[in-house]
Amino acid sequence: MVSRSYSNLLELASGEAPAPSFGTMSRRIPRIMTVAGIMSDLDDDASDSVCSDPSSSSAQKDRIIIVANQLPIRAQRRNDGSKGWTFNWDDNSLLLQLKDGLGDDDLEVIYVGCLKEDIHPNEQDEVSQILLETFKCVPTFIPPDLFSRYYHGFCKQQLWPLFHYMLPLSPDLGGRFNRSLWQAYVSVNKIFADRIMEVINPEDDFVWVHDYHLMVLPSFLRKRFNRVKLGFFLHSPFPSSEIYKTLPIREELLRALLNSDLIGFHTFDYARHFLSCCSRMLGLSYESKRGYISLEYYGRTVSIKILPVGIHLAQLESVLSLPETEAKVAELIKQFRAKGRTMLLGVDDMDIFKGISLKLLAMEQLLLQHPEKQGKVVLVQIANPARGIGKDVKEVQEETYSTVKRINETFGLPGYQPVILIDQPLKFYERVAYYVVAECCLVTAVRDGMNLIPYEYVISRQGNEKLDKVLGFSPSSLKKSMLVVSEFIGCSPSLSGAIRVNPWNIDAVADAMDSALVMAEPEKQMRHEKHYKYVSTHHVGYWARSFLQDLDRTCKDHVRCRCWGIGFGLSFRVVALDPNFRKLAVEHIVSAYKRTKIRVILLDYDGTLMPQNSIDKKPSTKTLDILNALCRDKNNTVFVVSARSRNKLEEWFSSCEKLGLAAEHGHFVRLMRDDEWETCVPPVECGWKQIAEPVMQLYTETTDGSVIEMKETAMVWSYEDADPDFGSCQAKELLDHLESVLANEPVTVKSGQNIVEVKPQGVSKGLVAKRLLSSLEDRGISPDFILCIGDDRSDEDMFEVITNSMAGTSIAPTAEVFACTVGRKPSKAKYYLDDTAEIVRLMQGLASVAEQMVPL
Repeated sequence: MVSRSYSNLLELASGEAPAPSFGTMSRRIPRIMTVAGIMSDLDDDASDSVCSDPSSSSAQKDRIIIVANQLPIRAQRRNDGSKGWTFNWDDNSLLLQLKDGLGDDDLEVIYVGCLKEDIHPNEQDEVSQILLETFKCVPTFIPPDLFSRYYHGFCKQQLWPLFHYMLPLSPDLGGRFNRSLWQAYVSVNKIFADRIMEVINPEDDFVWVHDYHLMVLPSFLRKRFNRVKLGFFLHSPFPSSEIYKTLPIREELLRALLNSDLIGFHTFDYARHFLSCCSRMLGLSYESKRGYISLEYYGRTVSIKILPVGIHLAQLESVLSLPETEAKVAELIKQFRAKGRTMLLGVDDMDIFKGISLKLLAMEQLLLQHPEKQGKVVLVQIANPARGIGKDVKEVQEETYSTVKRINETFGLPGYQPVILIDQPLKFYERVAYYVVAECCLVTAVRDGMNLIPYEYVISRQGNEKLDKVLGFSPSSLKKSMLVVSEFIGCSPSLSGAIRVNPWNIDAVADAMDSALVMAEPEKQMRHEKHYKYVSTHHVGYWARSFLQDLDRTCKDHVRCRCWGIGFGLSFRVVALDPNFRKLAVEHIVSAYKRTKIRVILLDYDGTLMPQNSIDKKPSTKTLDILNALCRDKNNTVFVVSARSRNKLEEWFSSCEKLGLAAEHGHFVRLMRDDEWETCVPPVECGWKQIAEPVMQLYTETTDGSVIEMKETAMVWSYEDADPDFGSCQAKELLDHLESVLANEPVTVKSGQNIVEVKPQGVSKGLVAKRLLSSLEDRGISPDFILCIGDDRSDEDMFEVITNSMAGTSIAPTAEVFACTVGRKPSKAKYYLDDTAEIVRLMQGLASVAEQMVPL
């Protein structure tokens, strides 16, 4: 039966009743488990997520489980009259090339994916056994109707067009979002997860998931195994946030991807768009450290990898050496070069994004503008079968055939066709032969994730000695090649010697084709040499090794972290924290409060006693009552330490006679209401404000939604309501600008959560804690209870001082010390509470005890 966790995710995805069961999966594949009970169904309580014990793993050969929509296997039913199937490797599969590229005998590779052929349920057990034992492949069997709704429905009609920048503005332009198709997508991802469960060793194996077909799979795996070492690589484009935001399940997909440890993209643009979506929709910011881009997600570090995939160099070179390739090259030379004709080549799938018709129109324009090329230039267009189905594919085919017919009728001559369309599947060696003979390769896709055709073309043009003889080249002759590539394909940034074009601009593409034909030979040779050097070194093995090295680096801290699963459905995520970091129990702290005599309580205000998103920031009557109850005990020293101005704090806490206040991060301190304000650092002139204010004003005027907050000793530029990407960019510029103009002033410039702040040097909340403990020590008082609670980066200074004081003489040797942050996140504090409501309940508990202990 389907597990309850599965039903949860499916209900959330569909908004309907619990999902139907798709039957039990085959269990003949041996499970490789290290933790008792780890395969049991999970119920809805996130606390039941598996937190496996790292010490239980046994040393074994490194393994990687590669998961993709399709296995790198060709299946064929036996035609000798006997029942059953024959299987062999698909040499053209990137997944198989990835394994060969690694070339590491110490690494065991297991594949999980679907077969292209439909296997009858009665044969599935036998097929599973054969594939596992012979090929180390785990087939995922999907019912045909479900697979059609998942692949041809959601993947190809909704995700794929949107990721290629096609909005469903009308039913004819891509598929409108369909909740039932989304439910099918989630269902299939769950089935994939079930198959992985059967073979994974969760503490040791790496899992590498490929492409947009399996974008929610990381959530299923992370829920089962909190410490799974999981990488994801997206082989399609990732659209800009303006496009991606239109997807109704946008946050679910983002959160699912963020359950990976490493997310890979072909280009920086794709990664930038993903990070922008995380910022705009989830409020996450990223940082770059020593060349690595990463973002913090509930204590986990999610790394971003930017590296285009390469080709299988050895395989292509072996095909170049085949006798069949030589024979085909010789045939093509007779067909084109011997007749004085130059071949231009296009190799594309027959789909709406490959721009075949635009290429044909450019060819037509070339022949119109340059009549002398008629009869001399031929465009060979190899059209591979479309991977999807639907009305759009038929329209592309019809337009392609009609355009080819028109061009050939207009410019054709006896024995000469300007366009040769090959719409039958070619063997790989035949395609390679076309590469070898073509003077220029044209890739004019309007949007494509990567496209390895230009890479294959460059290697093929490099050739070998045998092909040189067939082509009539001398051994010392330099090789040459020309590429005309679209700006909108993933390989374009890595091909700096190519002529880049906007495929929509027909005239520009025609001009580029002409330039490629008439360019001087030495320049063609230089461009080819540059491309060959890059393509031959950045092959598929380089790509795979680099990805796995980064995945290993990202996952190194998994063993020492404590993990919790939180959230329901596709909002599930894992919090990873230091093992010493734990939740502050009310019973624990109340017990410590009762046992102790001299107590110090330090509280942040915004985000701690008051929620950050609260519109009315004034403390409630309940909060004031709690503080007064704690202050009435003469053995308590209670302080509110805030970034706010002293005037505002005076106004808000005027009813708290014995409450200590620290304003502007501790620059101003007052022990009681009737005391005078003191400064923690020597007073400084604020002449620097005359320098900083015009600079901040400039950025405020140019950044919609930003404001300046003036304080007595500090200035804050806040961009909380600005566009997150633009605000962050402006904040970095402002930080550099202020550091430059204030270099000789006694101030520090710091960035925080949506702010840039200028304040006097040496001022921090830690200074308040240090001064308070020192003053008590001077009076011969050693506190034996310290509670310090805060929520943001500025409070970390207090936590550090409090923690370090345990090794000094300012507090009692047996003191109870509680440094507590708000939310489960990396912190110098040893304790956490989930939100301000829990903090108020904690303080209310302490206030009740305090009132009982104060004598009447």
